[in-house]
Amino acid sequence: MARIITSIRGDQVVAGKLEGKTAIITGAGRGIGREVALLFAKEGAKVVVNDLGVSVSGETPDATPAQQVVDEIKAAGGDALANYADVADMEQAEDLIRAALNEWGHMDILVNVAGILRDRMVFNMTEEEWDAVVRVHMKGTFATSRFASIHWRQARQGGRLINFTSGSGLFGAPGQPNYAAAKMGIWGFTLSCARALGRYGVTANSIGPGAATRMTATVPTERRRAGFPADVDPERSPANIAPPLVYLASDEGGWVSGRCFGISGYRVTLYSNIESQIVLQGNEPWTTDALFERFKSTFGGAIKAIES
Repeated sequence: MARIITSIRGDQVVAGKLEGKTAIITGAGRGIGREVALLFAKEGAKVVVNDLGVSVSGETPDATPAQQVVDEIKAAGGDALANYADVADMEQAEDLIRAALNEWGHMDILVNVAGILRDRMVFNMTEEEWDAVVRVHMKGTFATSRFASIHWRQARQGGRLINFTSGSGLFGAPGQPNYAAAKMGIWGFTLSCARALGRYGVTANSIGPGAATRMTATVPTERRRAGFPADVDPERSPANIAPPLVYLASDEGGWVSGRCFGISGYRVTLYSNIESQIVLQGNEPWTTDALFERFKSTFGGAIKAIES
């Protein structure tokens, strides 16, 4: 299989930024995952294209999307393997990691994009709708990361873990309590992985994307933020999400870990990690009267500033 050459300067071949790496991309059959897989392959990575091929709500599996992406990569001279594992099934998640190891002997990068939606206001949401979304996003991210981390810990040759969170969790989408909870959980999970795996040369970062996908197409127009580009605008292309991930997945990006980046259109935003803002310190056990007297005067200005 010929490798992809990104550019030629005179007689010098310039290798891709991920040359020699192997990557697993979940949810890579469509949307953002597809664009990440295509660009990673263009930059020289060998890619496992994982996608169960289900609908936005997680139904009717289909092998076609993953295979189509693999065909595109191979047609461009790259190397890729289709995989149809349910990432939230522990055995299938382990087999997914083994697929890269069996095919190429090493596994360097894991990007967890796979997800579904079951939108509903909290007072209307069913137990099944809650469980289905949390299972795919939270358990799926855990399951693949667990088996990747076992390999990285044993190999001690480093690794790159990139997990997808969402503005829905970071800022609290009212009609997506299940999705918001799972995505905010993924951010905490990623922080934990960054601290646990750093000693083995592994970085872990989160991405909050903004792009036009099958998922965003389900959001009613009246619930979209004012001034946000229309889905047909090039700024909303899922392809815009992929280039910063190449940096985080590369050797050059090894200094970045435990961070969350918002990527939307032509903008990359570094979000601050949670830190203390104001502390109300007592010198004896609090009474309710004392707290009622001091709570608003201490925190009110800061809360109003945030809300404005």
